[in-house]
Amino acid sequence: MPANSTPPATKKKGRRARFVVIVLVLALVGGVGYGAYWGVSTVRASLPQTTGTINLPGLDGQVEVKRDSYGVPQIYANTDRDLFRAQGYVQAQDRFWEMDVRRHMTSGRLSEMFGKEQVETDEFLRTLGWRQVAQEEYDDKLDDETKKNLQSYADGVNDYLKGRGGKDISVEYAALNFVNDYKPAKWTPVDSVAWLKAMAWDLRSNMQDEIDRSLLTSRMDEKQIKDLYPSYPYSRNQPIVTEGAVDPLAEEFDPKAEPGGATGDGTGTGTGTGTGTGTGTGTGIGTGTGTGGAVDGLESQLDALSSTLDEIPALLGPSGSGIGSNSWVISGDYTTTGKPLLANDPHLAPQLPSVWYQMGLHCRSSTKDCQYDVAGYTFAGMPGVIIGHNEDIAWGMTNLGADVTDLYLEKVSGDTYQYGNEQKKFKTRQETIKVAGGKSQTITVRSTEHGPVVSDRDGQLRTVGDKAPVTNAAPDRGDGYAVSLQWTALEPGKSMDAVFALNKAKNFPEFRKAAQNFEVPSQNLVYADTKGTIGYQAPGRIPIRAEGDGSLPAPGWDPKYRWEGYIPFDELPYEENPKRGYIVTANQAVIDKDDYPYPLTEDWGYGARSQRINDLIKSKIKDGGKISTDDMRTMQTDNRSEIATLLMPYLLKIDVSDPSIREAQKLLEGWDYSQEPDSAAAAYFNAVWRNVLKLAFGNKLPKEMRVEGECLNVRPADSTGPADDLEELVRECGRRSADSAQPDGGDRWFEITRKILKDEDNEWWQAPKTRLQGPAKTRDELLLRALTDARWELTAELGKDVSTWSWGRLHQLNLENQTLGTEGPGIVKTLLNRGPWNLGGGEAAVNATGWNAAGGYEVMWVPSMRMVVNVGDWDKSRWINLTGASGHAYSPNYTDQTEKWAKGELLDWPFSSRAVEENTGDTLTLAP
Repeated sequence: MPANSTPPATKKKGRRARFVVIVLVLALVGGVGYGAYWGVSTVRASLPQTTGTINLPGLDGQVEVKRDSYGVPQIYANTDRDLFRAQGYVQAQDRFWEMDVRRHMTSGRLSEMFGKEQVETDEFLRTLGWRQVAQEEYDDKLDDETKKNLQSYADGVNDYLKGRGGKDISVEYAALNFVNDYKPAKWTPVDSVAWLKAMAWDLRSNMQDEIDRSLLTSRMDEKQIKDLYPSYPYSRNQPIVTEGAVDPLAEEFDPKAEPGGATGDGTGTGTGTGTGTGTGTGTGIGTGTGTGGAVDGLESQLDALSSTLDEIPALLGPSGSGIGSNSWVISGDYTTTGKPLLANDPHLAPQLPSVWYQMGLHCRSSTKDCQYDVAGYTFAGMPGVIIGHNEDIAWGMTNLGADVTDLYLEKVSGDTYQYGNEQKKFKTRQETIKVAGGKSQTITVRSTEHGPVVSDRDGQLRTVGDKAPVTNAAPDRGDGYAVSLQWTALEPGKSMDAVFALNKAKNFPEFRKAAQNFEVPSQNLVYADTKGTIGYQAPGRIPIRAEGDGSLPAPGWDPKYRWEGYIPFDELPYEENPKRGYIVTANQAVIDKDDYPYPLTEDWGYGARSQRINDLIKSKIKDGGKISTDDMRTMQTDNRSEIATLLMPYLLKIDVSDPSIREAQKLLEGWDYSQEPDSAAAAYFNAVWRNVLKLAFGNKLPKEMRVEGECLNVRPADSTGPADDLEELVRECGRRSADSAQPDGGDRWFEITRKILKDEDNEWWQAPKTRLQGPAKTRDELLLRALTDARWELTAELGKDVSTWSWGRLHQLNLENQTLGTEGPGIVKTLLNRGPWNLGGGEAAVNATGWNAAGGYEVMWVPSMRMVVNVGDWDKSRWINLTGASGHAYSPNYTDQTEKWAKGELLDWPFSSRAVEENTGDTLTLAP
């Protein structure tokens, strides 16, 4: 059971909310101590009007906003202009603080709201230039209809802001006004477009892996690094697309073609590998074998870049193997309804309010002036619906994971950099950062052929260092190497056009045409329609590299490592009504690399979740079985630990003599691998897994990848073997935040462990002695140490009595307001944040309540929403959000869906006007 609960009924919620308001106001008056008085009127002032009539002079006609007991709005209008204007108004009513913070983040203006502590973050964001790219998209790329919709949305937001002071908009503004006289500015269409850049940033795929592989060269040789990045197990974990191939004559993907090996040559020639100081083939970046000084320069620069990335607000989630999503669609041939069923649950950072906003957008009648009848999940601050269904089709999304970023080393000399045989001048621009309560600061942003110089934003990154691991053919180091970033999202595109086109699509061809413009972020799109068609499309702007595979920083001075263009949309994989009758996407490989001519990435998720979903579907439909809507929900909440199925037989065979350790080991006997919140076995197993990872891998990683503040005695980086004497060791402390440190325990680590489990003498099983324990030299010796360490870790965390242990007590969800809830005074955090909830599920489970094994057991990412769409019988669809519709801390709809979400329950999702009317609690009329 969750440790925090929410009230179940609307009337009770209202009474409780009023009580909470009084308590909170008393706490504020007594505890904040800024010399200002917060009255009940201040707290209530920002709660939106949800009944009666509000006059908005710009409307063409009357608009109705019907909210259910959970505050979810369904909007009815007669024109697109009114529909999106009302959407802007309603989202601003519920979520403007969130919208305002987002636009300041995407434009690198957080310092204007929160002061000098945000200057470094703003500098990095200004360097990336999201806002400039969004402006270019709006000016030069987007369709006129898209611009009209964006402007209508902005007009609605500004209708809401007109005449309102900060405290009338959100209680956070009232808190902010204690220290800052900030006033919200008008909303613009570009504010909405820029949000897509933040979405793309958090789903940018393998930049961290690219950095980590380079950092590993300080302590590991080429084989060891390869061990830690095993190839994708295509034969065991099924890719998304198993049918079809690129027709080299037609130059398009044919979903009915027989896969028969990749055609063409899109594989490149790699980035070169070597030994020692990094000598390798060609002019690429080499890998070292732990010679320390040979890589100190680049190591320190990439460490600093990694730290800088950690500081960027992760609005969608921490970068790691857990970030992804589940979606699957099943043909009506295998469902109880006779029509397709579609499920989706994106795995993102737990936030308060949730990153998603549920709503419906309905034209009262379909005309050329009013074209939308759609419902689902959108982002506050953006018009349209991102994931959901209209009256004809349904769609879902997961992160495709394509490699769309590359880091380049740049040979710098004064105000130029080397490219081929030329010295090119940097493109530069000045950026002025306004600082609340302080003096404005100006920075110079430099860009190369590849993109912005991200190393300029950190003192350690201004030069790459004297001994970066590059080949002897590299140019002389001179002033050192800088680091630039090439990223598809920094080129203007048409993704906003795609959102509106998806909302209106009526069939699979129209859906694919819309997907063609969904350039960034690159997503897996699943599809179903009322005619019974199911489908999949891989869209996105995915680069073709002339040379190299994007797995390591590339030599920017060598034109051979340029991007030659992007994979043509017609050649991107898709499926339509595959013979197997279902499609699963859960961040696994899109297609077998032997069947496809273009490399998409070397860093897929490894398929633990996707294969579990495939297996669940196959077991259900074998022998003529059918899948129901509730079966889909049950699959979404499947808690099975896939790593437990692999590791448990070895753990149970360990001969344990210590009675206390044996008592804990007995918990695993008969365990069914299900990670329920009340399971003592799940708690112990996950603690053992965490300690296996720490002993076998984590303690051997460079400090730049380990958890900040955790210190170890390790052999010096330039030594050639293990230290037999403890006095020979040196003290090193980790430098990375707990949510991005390694080993994170995701399914890449499952695959690493799988490959060595049968080799009991593998070198990875060796662990040095400590002052309390002797060395481990074999697999079983290391597993015994992990069983022991986990026992005493949980004794400290949960108590000596193993019968009282539970996974949920370790694995807790805390919901934090993403600004003042994380950085504000303690009393404000208490007022804005909620939790904890004790959760089941876990890392790489279908119920992906992810945690980072290097950092602890706290929930780091979650199914941020869940939906099961009953195609054709839309009113029988079901959905849930992580938190609630409202961003107001004192609203009854702040976290009123969370307890049901934690239990795996779904809410009714009305769509027809009849069903919406039956579920309506409040009706607001917006009148011209």
